[in-house]
Amino acid sequence: MQRLAVMATLAVGAVAGAALAQGMGDTSGSGHATAGGSGGEQVYREICQACHMAHAEGGTGAGNVPALAANPHLADPDFVLNRLLRGQGGMPAFVGMLSSEQVAAVAGYVRTHFGNDYAKPVSVEDVKRLSAGLESGE
Repeated sequence: MQRLAVMATLAVGAVAGAALAQGMGDTSGSGHATAGGSGGEQVYREICQACHMAHAEGGTGAGNVPALAANPHLADPDFVLNRLLRGQGGMPAFVGMLSSEQVAAVAGYVRTHFGNDYAKPVSVEDVKRLSAGLESGE
């Protein structure tokens, strides 16, 4: 019963987070969140920080939010991009909500901040390669 409650809380949080991201700052009518600009730090502060915390330490409560700080998984740019685009667990998928530029920017930001030093750039082309077919539900 407790597990079901946790799952329901995560599902509601994911839907609410996705709805917030969908409408945040979008004045273009594109359906893409602008989050006050496409800079990775700005996207992190306005969207990601709500769950992953200001210093990317993650947390526990109704569910576990993984720490991004000093996270060896972030060494692989495709790992980060797939999590952002597809979501997993309580994290919503941001494909179709954030632009390719915003996804690349925030992935690059978390890979080079919070004790992470993964300098290999994340490009918009990387995002487009991994998101091909996702928006259409394929």
